Amino acid sequence: MFNIIKQIFSPANKDLRKKIGFTLLCLFIFKLGTAIVVPGVDNENLNVGFLKLLDMMGGGAMQNFSIFALGVMPYITASIVMQLLQMDIVPYFTELSKQGQTGRNKINQITRILGIILAFVQGYMFSFAFMPGGDVLDYLEVSLVLTAGTAFLLWIGDRITTKGLGNGISMIIMAGILASTPYMFTQAWTAFVDMATTQTAFLGIVKFILFVLVYVAIILGILYVQLAERRVPVQYANKSTSSRNGATYMPFKLNSAGVIPVIFASALISVPALIAQFSKNDAWMAFVNKWLSLSSVTGFILFILFIVLFSYFYTFITIKPKELSENLQKNGGYIPGVRPGEETEKYVSKVLIRITVVGSIFLAAIAALPYIFGAISTLPTSVSLGGTGLMIVVSVILEAYKQLESQLISRSYKSRRGRR
Repeated sequence: MFNIIKQIFSPANKDLRKKIGFTLLCLFIFKLGTAIVVPGVDNENLNVGFLKLLDMMGGGAMQNFSIFALGVMPYITASIVMQLLQMDIVPYFTELSKQGQTGRNKINQITRILGIILAFVQGYMFSFAFMPGGDVLDYLEVSLVLTAGTAFLLWIGDRITTKGLGNGISMIIMAGILASTPYMFTQAWTAFVDMATTQTAFLGIVKFILFVLVYVAIILGILYVQLAERRVPVQYANKSTSSRNGATYMPFKLNSAGVIPVIFASALISVPALIAQFSKNDAWMAFVNKWLSLSSVTGFILFILFIVLFSYFYTFITIKPKELSENLQKNGGYIPGVRPGEETEKYVSKVLIRITVVGSIFLAAIAALPYIFGAISTLPTSVSLGGTGLMIVVSVILEAYKQLESQLISRSYKSRRGRR
């Protein structure tokens, strides 16, 4: 780690420092935009409790009802929809997915257009829900501003991906989550220490230190699970079995679905509340708050079940056992002790089912931890432990670190070859 930091500040890696600086500048612009409130909107009395995940990923942009209130979530939603459509649901998209880079570029273009359309629809619904007394023109104006904000964030994300470090969209989401972290620790210190009496101040400091240690332990646990993988050995017929390099393996992550199941579950569980807010129906809102909100027992249980179900669903979308088995057979590969074809497909499915049990339970536990902590703790609601946000931050930082490490290793290898 320290060696990598040393290499970054090496004179030979000036362009790499420019990439990091450009990325930080773009993220600063994003954070600046979260404070710019949409004209004509009173954000003093906004209740965005049912949109907590969206507000967290946007760095409080939804609570402020800023120009970036929708963030990049419409694009994330569009990406998920496009992945579903490629599952032999729409033949056109299935064919595009098999056309290599040309097909991927076309899918990306369609995804962005769909994301902009979804941003406009969501913007209109939010403006209608949070602007009582407005007319159609007011709603359209706010919808266009919010849509333009999302389009600008997608453009910034592209610039980060091409000229900066890491995946631009992921970096924007990470920046939004990290923006609230200092405030959370400040609130925790205030609750534990500043509000304590002189006699209990020392005890408050101890509690705060324990809080930080538990927070760090959760981060280490997330790192462990994100890096954990099941390696299935693979042998290729055109390589000697006695050769050291003849055997390789297929790595299957313990949590192959990432945080997508939580986003799915959060979106699904927030739909009834959004409809109630949009319809202005008090009876429906009361029913949702009692039975379907995350603060209710039934809503919380549904949330956990959705995460587990979507973990399996998304894992088998991203890793298709049948397709994997066919590709392996075409390349002359096989799993030792398992016949190629149908048996390989069943074996891979069995492995995925087993590891996803652990992965989905861990994911559900991390997503549920803030709600459990909030229920048993007397700390402010802004202070939480674990959660999807923390998992996203760890995953994005890990991805950016690997990319940075890969670039430095590649440069070091080229420089050594140049000396020869």
